[in-house]
Amino acid sequence: MADPEPQRKIPLVPENLLKKRKAYQALKATQAKQALLNKRKLQRGKQIKFKRLEAFVHDAQRKQRDVVRLRRLKVKPRGLEMPEGHPLVFVVRIKDIQGVSRHVKKVIEFLRLHKIFSGVFVKMTASSIKMLRIVEPYVAWGYPNLKSVRELILKRGQTRINKKLVPLTDNTLIEKHLGKFGVICLEDLIHEVYSTGKHFQEMTQFLCPFPLSVARHAAQNKMGFLKEIGKPGYQGETINQLIRQLN
Repeated sequence: MADPEPQRKIPLVPENLLKKRKAYQALKATQAKQALLNKRKLQRGKQIKFKRLEAFVHDAQRKQRDVVRLRRLKVKPRGLEMPEGHPLVFVVRIKDIQGVSRHVKKVIEFLRLHKIFSGVFVKMTASSIKMLRIVEPYVAWGYPNLKSVRELILKRGQTRINKKLVPLTDNTLIEKHLGKFGVICLEDLIHEVYSTGKHFQEMTQFLCPFPLSVARHAAQNKMGFLKEIGKPGYQGETINQLIRQLN
């Protein structure tokens, strides 16, 4: 019968040494995690810096294009003739104005188009044509028909009373604020705006800019949505299709 093999003795590691090994491993893991975070932070900082530089260059290029375009418009004032039979114009802002020239911003503020996809009615005059040409790359404008004017005022018409937006759903409200001009109901207001009567300026000042709606697919397919809207600038009577699309 073979002799039994002697049992091997496993050397015991002191407890203080085990604690030191465990602490050393935890320290190395923390250092590796911090190094990875620093690397990602550095890469993210470079991306943000590059995006800011790219945006700055884009704004500078846009401002330079505006300066050149406005200079050419002074030399060759193309398309500044008064159209016949179209006294009313509807203007919609369809592009962002970040980085544009100060002159363009002033005209946008004068037209009260502070938000993108907002619209206002403008009476066609020599000065209004010049303003539209100045902001032409950022707005779409054309001649609305009576149906478009009625739909805009009935659906999205609102005014500001005591610093609050109030929808135009009550004729008593209109009679209270516009009765002195002979306008006592919504139909009178629609007629005064469409015919650009003698109190047209008071009517447009009473009306807030129309906040138009954007299709849900616009955020997912921005280029396709911009193609549906069409090019900025003069659109003639096709502005009615844009109004129905955004109203």
